[in-house]
Amino acid sequence: MVSVGESGRKGVAPAPRRTPAPRGPSASRRTPPQAGPSRPAGTAASEQPPPRAPEPAPAPGSRETPSPRQARALFQRAGRLLAHARALLADDARAHADVQHALSSLRTRLARAELASIPLTRLKDVTGGRLRLGTFEQAGYATVLDVLDSTPYALQLLPGVGARTAGQVHAAAGQIARAAEETVTLRIDVDSQDAETTALLVALNRLVTAGPDLPRARAAATGIDRSLSSLLPAAQPAGGRLRMLLAGRGGRERAREAVARIAEVLAAANASDTSLLFDQASVDLLRPPVSDIEAWVDFELRASEYYNLLAELAALKPDRVASEGFLPDDVSARVKAQDLDDTHRRVSLRGYQSFGARFALAQRRVILGDEMGLGKTIEAIAAFAHLKAEGERHFLVACPASVLLNWVREIEARSTLTAHPLHGPGRAAALTGWIGAGDVAVTTLDTLHRLEIPADLRLGMLVVDEAHYVKNPETRRSKAVASWCGRSERVLFLTGTPMENRVEEFRNLVGLLRPDLVASIRGSDAAAGARAFRRAVAPVYLRRNQEDVLTELPDLVHVDEWEEFSAADLAAYRRAVAKGNFMAMRRAAYAVPRTSAKLHRLLELVDEAAGNDLKVVVFSYFRDVVAAVHDALGDRAHGPISGDVGAAERQRIVDAFTSAPGHAVLLSQIQAGGIGVNLQAASVVIICEPQVKPTMESQAVARAHRMGQVRKVQVHRLLTADSVDQRMLDILRGKAGLFDVYARRSALAESTPDAIDISEQALARHIVEEEQRRLALGPAGGAGAVQDLTKASRSVPNSSL
Repeated sequence: MVSVGESGRKGVAPAPRRTPAPRGPSASRRTPPQAGPSRPAGTAASEQPPPRAPEPAPAPGSRETPSPRQARALFQRAGRLLAHARALLADDARAHADVQHALSSLRTRLARAELASIPLTRLKDVTGGRLRLGTFEQAGYATVLDVLDSTPYALQLLPGVGARTAGQVHAAAGQIARAAEETVTLRIDVDSQDAETTALLVALNRLVTAGPDLPRARAAATGIDRSLSSLLPAAQPAGGRLRMLLAGRGGRERAREAVARIAEVLAAANASDTSLLFDQASVDLLRPPVSDIEAWVDFELRASEYYNLLAELAALKPDRVASEGFLPDDVSARVKAQDLDDTHRRVSLRGYQSFGARFALAQRRVILGDEMGLGKTIEAIAAFAHLKAEGERHFLVACPASVLLNWVREIEARSTLTAHPLHGPGRAAALTGWIGAGDVAVTTLDTLHRLEIPADLRLGMLVVDEAHYVKNPETRRSKAVASWCGRSERVLFLTGTPMENRVEEFRNLVGLLRPDLVASIRGSDAAAGARAFRRAVAPVYLRRNQEDVLTELPDLVHVDEWEEFSAADLAAYRRAVAKGNFMAMRRAAYAVPRTSAKLHRLLELVDEAAGNDLKVVVFSYFRDVVAAVHDALGDRAHGPISGDVGAAERQRIVDAFTSAPGHAVLLSQIQAGGIGVNLQAASVVIICEPQVKPTMESQAVARAHRMGQVRKVQVHRLLTADSVDQRMLDILRGKAGLFDVYARRSALAESTPDAIDISEQALARHIVEEEQRRLALGPAGGAGAVQDLTKASRSVPNSSL
């Protein structure tokens, strides 16, 4: 959530501007005293004649010749506004200069560390291999940093090294150093609070605290400075009759034109409360710097805002082609030409997020398939805000019930729009309020078909979140979405997994948006490789990945924790195999919690995280496994989150987990907590068993490894050797690989669409039969496995419903 200071809130009077000690010539730049008639010496105030009422200033846009008094009064007001704007720009420039100075120091330190690992021989790459470095190596120069820390004169003292060679070697080292500073990766490590990074956070804090109003104030001040700096000199002859007379005919006309334009600038500034905006921004910019501890604490609370600003100021730009989703040049150019109004937005966007919002606006009916953690919700809200500024009044979000409350929070925190939750007992009243007042209605996918609004109500945009839930055209929710797509000119589907198993499912989503495009998305296009597929789907599909655009994300470390069955768990596993019970096979490792090797290892991992003061989230597909973990952890655990936990209670559990000081553990069924929940407070993820769908695990991990994460994320997957776990991984690795090349890059390379399809029933049958043969436990139980899986799927509540 973007935070602004007390003075930055609407309706709160700004604190008195704290003018610092005089700073040389700039000390006189503050608002000058208002000029007024002087009083004759020795005359009492009571004896003064009443002041004359000021002549009204010419109306904005008027071309009538103002009187000199009117013109001078106008100049005085304009001068104050111009001084105010320049003061703000100077304060802002100093704040940015502080950040750049801190950035330079940090870049230098990081670059030096990198140079210390670059061998001396790399200098030949810079000079085309012309240098002979044997003498330098013999003298103890081993790295580029060794040469950089020396001087040409000191190098020249080496035997056989002349002034020219010494200069070339030192210049080559300097060239590598400059390149290293430009390309060094800036990551803020909360576990390594060095002086340079601390100074950077202290400098950034001032700009982050100023909030999203600062860029608006800066833009307004720049415009006023540009306008009035030229208009005031041109208008000066209008301040006196003699000067107007001497200005000549052309000069008088220019003066009248300038006076009229100055009046327009002042009227516009007054209408938009520009002076108040300047006051609020300046108060924040002139605050004393926070302490080192305050800066680090605030960074952990608002890491994404710091990184957003850092990406802008440090030019941490991802690869352009990747950040634009590998779109063809013609589509990319059309998207870049799309304006994006920020009047109703309360959050700054990263470059790739701005591109995503523009894509939705320019292409009108699209799928935004960004990987989890990249801010698809914010991109949708940015599109709403732009359309609101263009005059659209009504917007609709359809989402799983589990994320409805999150949408309401995000809309009201990230924009000036009002969210109307059309859910629960107050749905009818909320619907009436939305129809009358406008802004954003948020409803669930399963109640969308019951939503009734007047046929003549114009919908500015329909957003369908987790749109992969409507890929089956035969379901009621899909039919409801199709109906609403038919009455909405702009539609935005949000999903991190637009295709899980079949290219045909992706075609179904496209069919809801652009039926005319479906015929062009042929199976042969997918089989032909990346270029053919991109050409077919570029008008409707955009996807970016974390590693392409979030260069500051900490490392994601995957660890497979292989365990052996305990005797009791092995017995339970063999019984499940003999019965052909696939689901019982998957959770047999927890059948006897007291002796469970997996549970024992889980507790060790939790204890290790507690020792390091880290938060942990534990995922399992099975309710009884989550219950076993809960019993083992006792009061240490938050939750569990399961499919039957309501959205409000789910958010309360997550908030309690996030706000808990230090170490905490959150338990969740992976179907419930893996979707629509932000868990970046956690830096350790434990998955109790491998999942049938590869995307289910990646979604769950992305709940923690997402924008705003400030620590490395460790993912521990608990596995049992020589069991269903191992068989699943062997099969699913191929399936995950095909999904990766298809969905993560918007392309399917060198495979047929049908090759991706591995149904859950087929996988279960294959594994059960294989395990029965391996363990020689009776006849293959394939049919039983399919029946068991189907029943289990129905018995585990889907958190999205």
